[in-house]
Amino acid sequence: MTPAARVQAAIDIFDLILDGAAAEKALTGWARRNRFAGSKDRAAIRDHVFDALRCKRSFGWLGGGETARRVLLGGLRAQGVDPASVFNGVGYAPAPLDEDENDGARELEAAPEPVRLDAPDWLLPDLVRSLGGQLEPVLLRLRARAPVHLRANITVASREDVIARLADDGIEAAPLSLSATAIELAGAPRGLTTLRAFQDGWFELQDAASQAVVDRLGPLVAGAEVLDFCAGGGGKSLAMAAYHPARLVAYDKDSDRMSDLPARARRAGVHISVAEDVTDAFDLVVCDAPCSGSGAWRRQPAAKWNLTRARLVELCEMQAEILNTAHKLVRPGGHLAYATCSLLDVENDRQVEDFLTRHSDWTEVDRKSLTPLDGGDGFFIAVLRAPTG
Repeated sequence: MTPAARVQAAIDIFDLILDGAAAEKALTGWARRNRFAGSKDRAAIRDHVFDALRCKRSFGWLGGGETARRVLLGGLRAQGVDPASVFNGVGYAPAPLDEDENDGARELEAAPEPVRLDAPDWLLPDLVRSLGGQLEPVLLRLRARAPVHLRANITVASREDVIARLADDGIEAAPLSLSATAIELAGAPRGLTTLRAFQDGWFELQDAASQAVVDRLGPLVAGAEVLDFCAGGGGKSLAMAAYHPARLVAYDKDSDRMSDLPARARRAGVHISVAEDVTDAFDLVVCDAPCSGSGAWRRQPAAKWNLTRARLVELCEMQAEILNTAHKLVRPGGHLAYATCSLLDVENDRQVEDFLTRHSDWTEVDRKSLTPLDGGDGFFIAVLRAPTG
């Protein structure tokens, strides 16, 4: 496919997304209908689509509207590419620009703040309150593609050995200071799960900030009985296993989300019990609660535009209920860890403070907020200690 044909394909796919289709489903459906497209074509089209999702409002401003064609047009202008060189109607290229599209270019500096920063209008006050002086640099960072991070499985190999083995496979990698197990890859190499190093359990794909959250829990995990109460796919369970807990149990209300965890644990060489119900008490209960995902909008940009005020209220109610349930599973003197991949204080600090108001005999022993400026996704963690009796 020509570069221009790839842009037209991205326009077609983005049209479906604007009509309500999930991004991955729209991309997969297009690939199945267009089997002539090679892997490089599919990768380039995917990049166009996800760049457009991350920057829908700013690209739309530059393109003169928020239709799929206008957003992709604005994306070219953002890159300094003359749109007429792509929108030329040659072969499978987009149709030539009309007079209005030629005249539609605007300077991004003149755009309203939420447009320039690619934020929903209704959410900007919450983001201002949550991020303060970091608002602009954080939101601008969220407009860019996320780096690829790996977690070295130190139960099997050191981080240095993983980096060396990746180099043998032609993949450039470097250690990250955010976590002792974190590795950042150069570019966006694909096919990582087909590498022998992955199949041998040497690494997992996991954001560095997520690893840093587990690092803060390491001293509490070692030798303890630990419950991962909102385990999902089990990424944090696998990371905690490297700290050698006496017992590690993964639980999720939606047990289907944990379906791959036993196989992942076997590959990593660790033992994790998967529970469909939990009644025991634990030394440490970890709640990586469902949230807005605002700290990970680089990776899941559609979530930024799909979030509504009603959904945020629902998530906050769910988080409070999770804390109310999970704290009953902590042994006297044990610890409850609450984490989100959110940047919003209503999901983070306010949830912790409300919990401590309801349970004044609990004490806070740790709290940390990370933003994409720290090198990974946005994450929050607070650790609370139960009364001794």
